[in-house]
Amino acid sequence: MTARSASLTPPADAKPPVRHPDAPAPGELLGAHYEHCFGCGGGQPHGLHLEARAGAGVTVTAEFTVRPAHQGAPGLAHGGVLATALDETLGSLNWLLQTIAVTGRLETDFVRPVPVDTVLFLEAEVTAVDGRKIYSTATGRIGGPGGPVAVRADALFIEVKVDHFIENGRPQEIQAVMSDPDQVRRARAFEVNP
Repeated sequence: MTARSASLTPPADAKPPVRHPDAPAPGELLGAHYEHCFGCGGGQPHGLHLEARAGAGVTVTAEFTVRPAHQGAPGLAHGGVLATALDETLGSLNWLLQTIAVTGRLETDFVRPVPVDTVLFLEAEVTAVDGRKIYSTATGRIGGPGGPVAVRADALFIEVKVDHFIENGRPQEIQAVMSDPDQVRRARAFEVNP
């Protein structure tokens, strides 16, 4: 990052993050929180289909392959798609805290172009927690964990209650989720929402 905004810098008395005892185990695939999520859901034909795994501490890793539907300039990933991949990965961290949170601020640095058909490897971690505020950072590398850095982001997530989604989401989708007989799917739809 070239310069971090003051709003993304944790206060001096912020607490280090603590992994929740019920968090997924390191290496565990987190799966989609909602089938129709553009970032992680399988129900979006042009979505990212990002796959995130729990890491050690309060970290996650994720991968997604840049497809032709994700391009901006000919043969290159659209910057907004790359920012979405970072946001989705950062949002997945909240599963490790067992906290419902939404993106409050996301700052992205684009370091190098990402070609179509490239696998983007993402690493993210929570750096601090201050009340309802969760501070985190992520890096995206081309081709694997040792590849060249393509994108970076710092983010601030804000803890919310599930009512945030119920009161603000489109009623048709909220009703469909709320009437799903699968209790696990119903709960997961609101667990993570970058």
